[in-house]
Amino acid sequence: MVYLRDPLPVDDEEHAGPLVLRLQQVQPLHAGGGAAQCEVRPDSALFEVLNGALPVTTDSPVGDTALLELLGEGHKAPGGGHTVLVPLHGRRRIIGTAVLLRHPTEQPFQDADLSVAAEFATGSALAIDKIHSLRAAVQGLHLAHNLADTLKVVAHGVVAGLGYELASVNLVRPDGDLVVASFAGNPAAEAQITGRVGSRDSWERRLSMGENWGDLVFIPHTEGWVLDDDDVPQWYTDGPVPRFEDEWHPSDRLFAPMYTRSAPGAAHRELLGVISVDQPLTRRRPRPDERRDLEEYAFQAAIAISNARLRSNMQRALVRLEREQQALRASEESFRQAFEYGPNGMAIAEMDGGRHGSILRTNDALCRMLGRPASAMRRYSFSDFVHPEDMAILLRTSAEGGRAELRLGRRDGTYLWVSLRNSVVADAADGPRFLLIHVEEIEDRKRRELRLAHRASHDSLTGLPNSAELHARIDARLCAYRGHGSDTAAERVDDPHLRHADQAASPHIHVLAPVGDDNTHGLAVVFLALRDFKAINTRFGHDAGDRVLVEVARRLSKAVRDGDTVARYGGDEFVVLADGFGPADAHSAAVWMQSQIHLPIPLGNQTVQMRAGVGIAWAQCGTAPSDILRAARGFAS
Repeated sequence: MVYLRDPLPVDDEEHAGPLVLRLQQVQPLHAGGGAAQCEVRPDSALFEVLNGALPVTTDSPVGDTALLELLGEGHKAPGGGHTVLVPLHGRRRIIGTAVLLRHPTEQPFQDADLSVAAEFATGSALAIDKIHSLRAAVQGLHLAHNLADTLKVVAHGVVAGLGYELASVNLVRPDGDLVVASFAGNPAAEAQITGRVGSRDSWERRLSMGENWGDLVFIPHTEGWVLDDDDVPQWYTDGPVPRFEDEWHPSDRLFAPMYTRSAPGAAHRELLGVISVDQPLTRRRPRPDERRDLEEYAFQAAIAISNARLRSNMQRALVRLEREQQALRASEESFRQAFEYGPNGMAIAEMDGGRHGSILRTNDALCRMLGRPASAMRRYSFSDFVHPEDMAILLRTSAEGGRAELRLGRRDGTYLWVSLRNSVVADAADGPRFLLIHVEEIEDRKRRELRLAHRASHDSLTGLPNSAELHARIDARLCAYRGHGSDTAAERVDDPHLRHADQAASPHIHVLAPVGDDNTHGLAVVFLALRDFKAINTRFGHDAGDRVLVEVARRLSKAVRDGDTVARYGGDEFVVLADGFGPADAHSAAVWMQSQIHLPIPLGNQTVQMRAGVGIAWAQCGTAPSDILRAARGFAS
């Protein structure tokens, strides 16, 4: 029977009390015998153990007191017999005491028995110490948090827990080569080779040589000499030539590959790194159980390194996420301030089939611009504020990057010219979700532009559309289609030959000239040329002539229907565009216009009467406006 006092002391852990080990086979201890299951190797502590062996007779007061002190209160020592107390020396400390008992009927322990007891105690102590050190080393692997600390713990755990003097951890880099990530056992060697890189090809060559001890690779010095000149970083130790077959040679190499896997022997393993060890403390090649310990340690180290990488990646991801969130918060705050306090109007609206949907949010500038509170704005869609004549412009404005100039209705019923710019707010999952609408007031600029456009398209004297505007209005009603036959004056079709993009919003109605009294209607072009107008200028002066032209323009404007166009073609010539007329209607309208022109026109103390020649032509798709006007002018001559 063997008693172990505090067999596994760990720093500040509480004392667990003695353990009782019952040997499977106990033989009388003498010089030629011993416990058969104990393999004892020479160790420098053996002499100290032998000197510390203490024979005790348990039936004496001294022996009882010694055992009581050894075992502690509550653990009664077996009565009678012979006892030997042997200290258990680990590699670096005393880890307990062995108590060897012999039956009273047997011979007391002799000096030779004490030697065998010392060998037994030494072997047991080393085995127990190794188990404890290995356990502590494996536990240490999973206590480290970052990758650098984990790699250091892996290397130092081999030295402290597995009984090797030197250990290096070679880690696979993203490019496949292996770098010495940590080294333990020799500060000079650590400084020299840490950070150096060995190529993947050289490492693959090493791992395919020598003897396979499970996952371990052992390359004896008889084979490893061919590796002396490759690019793998290595540290050589000096030592004597081996005296025994299993003694460690300084040029022996032992590698423990680390794989990313769920269990030893699993398929599809990926090399994570290699633990390289040197100089076992026993100076012997590792026994099978020691090989298994190193193999298991490499397996646990691979798990620890993988976990450390995951933690490092997670920490980097968390740091990156925090930075992104900070940037997002800063961006959101910047957007909020730009949105709320920007000088231009802004609105966020729902996407409605790529169009402007319900308003979700508006800034103060837009509310002031339209004279509406924010709460009222949210009850509408953006299109509700657009002038009816500008709805086609809004519909043609693309959602992404679209620009438009249109009028928005104010609360007081007036309209305001604005420049509109759209931006789409989208996310990766759902795609476009909102429209960000930028609104800039351009009322003053637009009014100036409209005045300039009006000047360019209207006669400065009479205010009527000029010749260029007249051509444009005729051209807007026509297309390139040329009708055939005269039995149908107009028909509604979708025409692929439209000249103007604005006409694409609705079907085009072809303009055809009516023929005879077929009850069809068309676009009449009535040309009126004043007679003897030069005489007015000669007799009364140009100012009087201008007053006559202004009065004629006023009378013609009153004589036509709403929607008809009265234009000054040039000099003393006027043109009226009247849509939806038949031949009789056009003739009646022309006579009425002549009569209105013929009415007396006061010029100071006198009056004058003007006469006008009238020519009527019919606009028709496929005919140029200039040809139509030329024909009407010819009839008016």
